[in-house]
Amino acid sequence: MTGMRRLVTILCITLSAAATGAQDGGRKAIAYVQAPEMSSGLCVEKDTASAIDCAVKQCIEGGGTIEDCQVNATCSPGGFSVDILMMADGGPHWHQFSCGWQARELALKAAELACSNAKDNGLIECTAVQLIDEDGTVVEPPFN
Repeated sequence: MTGMRRLVTILCITLSAAATGAQDGGRKAIAYVQAPEMSSGLCVEKDTASAIDCAVKQCIEGGGTIEDCQVNATCSPGGFSVDILMMADGGPHWHQFSCGWQARELALKAAELACSNAKDNGLIECTAVQLIDEDGTVVEPPFN
C-alpha cells in the first residue's frame, strides 16, 4: 500500500471514530496493526488515533517497518476483540482481528464463524489465539 493510500485510510478511520466519539461516553478504542510474517501491535487507548499510533509503534519495535505495519482493524468503542491466527497450506500465516463485540461470547462466535470454512479456503490452521476486553486485558486459550 502506498504511503498516500495508508494516510487516507488512517484519516478515514480517525474521522469516523471522531464522529462517534462523543456518543461513546469515554469508552476506549482498540487498534490492531500487522506487518505480515514480521510483527504486530495491539493497543487500547482513549481514541482511535492514539490506539493506531501506539499499535504502529509496537509493530515497528517488534521488527516491522513503517511501510509494512498496516492497520488491520480498529473499533471505537473497542468492546471485546478476538485475534484469529490463520495459516495457509505451505506456511504463510496472518492474523484476522475482529473487534467491537458487546460480549465475550460474541467475539468468540466471530472467530468460530471466520474459521468455519477454513479447509475450503486452503487453511491448515485457523484458531482464536487471543481474546481482549475493552480495557486491553488479553486472555489466551483456553477461553473458559
